[in-house]
Amino acid sequence: MNIANRITIIRIFFIPIFLFILLSGRINNALPLAALVFLLASLTDMLDGYLARSRGEITSLGKFLDPFADKLLVASALIALVQLGRLPAWIAIVIISREFLVDCLRMLAAVEGRVVAASDLGKVKTIIQISAVIGLLIYDYPLLNYVIPFSVAPTVSLILVYMALVSTVYSGVDYLLKCRGMFRKN
Repeated sequence: MNIANRITIIRIFFIPIFLFILLSGRINNALPLAALVFLLASLTDMLDGYLARSRGEITSLGKFLDPFADKLLVASALIALVQLGRLPAWIAIVIISREFLVDCLRMLAAVEGRVVAASDLGKVKTIIQISAVIGLLIYDYPLLNYVIPFSVAPTVSLILVYMALVSTVYSGVDYLLKCRGMFRKN
């Protein structure tokens, strides 16, 4: 088990901590603290990828575990945001459904002996999703009003949510197009 895979596992362990802070109702200033934990967990994605590539330690476990950890982190956050009334359920369903679709396509490709690598679109989509989650967590936090006026912050968060939705659907369609040859054989 290399250091990159260990960092990915740490990201997975951040998820219950993030959810406890966000949903327990026992912590003061839970939303900005949860946003900070979510951001730290998200940053481990860049770190583990950098370490794996720079050290030449890309493993089969890492290829599976890294996108799984990303999807688990984002899906957990989206579901929690729905529970808190900060995100419409239909948006969370569309985003999470795309993640299942891409995983199914990757599994089908693996059965066919093909690899469908993560695209730049998928990476951009993940960054926008992370930004949207953080925006939804902190848009009404008083200290943020020094940076973004309170009347504008919810609009910025809403824009990020719709950017996440559009980039998610667009990258999902991109994966479908990359894999369309697999469907012609079956």
